[in-house]
Amino acid sequence: MPFVVPLTRREAVERQLREEIVSGTLPAGTVIKDAEVAARLGVSITPVREAIAQLAAEGLIDIAPNRTRHVTRVTQKNALELIDVMGVLACAGFEWGVHNLTGSHLARLRERLAEFEANLRAGNVTAAGGAGADFSTIVILASGNRELQTHVDLVVARTLRLLALTADSAAWQVWTQGYRETLACLEADDRPGAVARYRQIFVEYRAVVETMLFEQDGAQG
Repeated sequence: MPFVVPLTRREAVERQLREEIVSGTLPAGTVIKDAEVAARLGVSITPVREAIAQLAAEGLIDIAPNRTRHVTRVTQKNALELIDVMGVLACAGFEWGVHNLTGSHLARLRERLAEFEANLRAGNVTAAGGAGADFSTIVILASGNRELQTHVDLVVARTLRLLALTADSAAWQVWTQGYRETLACLEADDRPGAVARYRQIFVEYRAVVETMLFEQDGAQG
């Protein structure tokens, strides 16, 4: 049985809050109070403050000038900006890593795609999003560029949150179909075709999000 390093208190709080924000358990605009989170999770204030600082760096929590913290609101404008940034980063990593993929990588991609679709069928959009993100990560890490992966990691949680918000739309079909066809190209050893199909996922997803109305758009103008 492999040895698993236990999470620190800060990491545990960070993971819990991230999951609650991504899943919508903590809706946009929810005020985050250190003491309340600490009491609810049974930890001290310090790891809560450290976790909030990290989630603020990821863009999941906004810290106002008066130090009030709240879950970041999602508008169509910042959703489209996020897709554009994620597309640039992920597609660069995919293009750099695709030629380094081995049979082992392809097996893992098949596993992640199966998990992605199984979780979608079960209605677990958080787990589905995680498996979908792993699909991309496998190829990006194959590039050997850890710096790029670090930057991808900073926006992936916001991307997963956006996917959760669009769970009832046609958006998920864009990803499932895109991943299937990308994997089919890889299995046929058509690496340029796989890169082109992967890039198209972001184009199609952006087009879907452009047709959507986010609740906060009207409120913020």
